[in-house]
Amino acid sequence: MFIAKVVGSVVSTQKTATMVGHRLLLIEPYVIDPQTRNSMVTTSRSLVAVDTVGAGENEFVLVVQGSSARMTPETKPLPVDATVVGIVDSVHIERKPIAFQ
Repeated sequence: MFIAKVVGSVVSTQKTATMVGHRLLLIEPYVIDPQTRNSMVTTSRSLVAVDTVGAGENEFVLVVQGSSARMTPETKPLPVDATVVGIVDSVHIERKPIAFQ
């Protein structure tokens, strides 16, 4: 599981029948800043994930990948490799809240 920022959405009018009606989000993973450990920074990579929680653009989300991505009731029959399973309210490191950059 990892934290990512929703940076956009993906529209695909031609897709396998099981994917019809499922919202696709463009997400960008974040990691703890290794220098300061008081903020999270982007990995500068992006991927597409199925949204199961109604996340919106610029929100930070929890994402699962691989076989875990197909373990939600909504994604069991889907050919997915990444699923948004939560919306992040806050992150704390060593009991201190950290910022997202």
